[in-house]
Amino acid sequence: MATLRDLGLSEYEARSYRALLRLGPATAKELSRASDVPMGRVYDVLNSLEQWGLVRSQASSRPKKYIGVEPETGLERLLDDRKSELERKAQQYESIVSELSTELDAHRPADEQFWTAAVGADESADLLVERLAAADQRLIMVIGTPSPQFDIGRVSQRVVDRLDEALARGVEVSLLLSPGLVDSIPETVWDDYHGRLVTNDAFEARVDDAITGSFHLIDDVEVCLEVPNPLDPTQAFAMIALTDPGFTSNLRETFDRQWVDAEPLSL
Repeated sequence: MATLRDLGLSEYEARSYRALLRLGPATAKELSRASDVPMGRVYDVLNSLEQWGLVRSQASSRPKKYIGVEPETGLERLLDDRKSELERKAQQYESIVSELSTELDAHRPADEQFWTAAVGADESADLLVERLAAADQRLIMVIGTPSPQFDIGRVSQRVVDRLDEALARGVEVSLLLSPGLVDSIPETVWDDYHGRLVTNDAFEARVDDAITGSFHLIDDVEVCLEVPNPLDPTQAFAMIALTDPGFTSNLRETFDRQWVDAEPLSL
């Protein structure tokens, strides 16, 4: 059950505010008796509630009297304070991430083999966008017929976001698509594509109707491969991220040949 403590009040503050709403105007002594807040603490609690904007006082009366503001107003003030606190925390965490991003350096030996896999649509999409975010120099994406396993609109939007971030880091991006994929991507994604990617000189996209499979090269060192379901080749089964210098070199040669024959993407 929700309580005032969920919005940041202490136990004594919550009890005192509820008591004031019941009592109406009350002295500190009356409030202490009604709320079971010790008399030695009640003035600190009232000062805190005034800072929250939950209590108004009548300073001219002797003894001084207090009254709780209406619940609608009080709760709105507590909510605004919580939102402001969350915004401050978010900014603090963003600053920490920015600082750590420049401090932490992931070393990936180019001559060492390593692979990992993700099974399922969401897990495969997560692995792909994670690896796209790891690019430092060059991203090559070759995408054939889209798998019905993926939500093409949502995945495409996430890919656009990662490509935009990569371009901002100075990464060169080459995108080679099949006509079928171009036709399947929602207009809203293409609008974002035009607004964020096309205007960057480090980005280029082409179309080739000979493309059937999909692979993604990261810095000519790592490749992400979509694995079809052996029981239904039209369905994607998994995504493999593989570091293998010989294999990635062969894929780069394949891409270079296809790129020469491809036509610029125009929408």
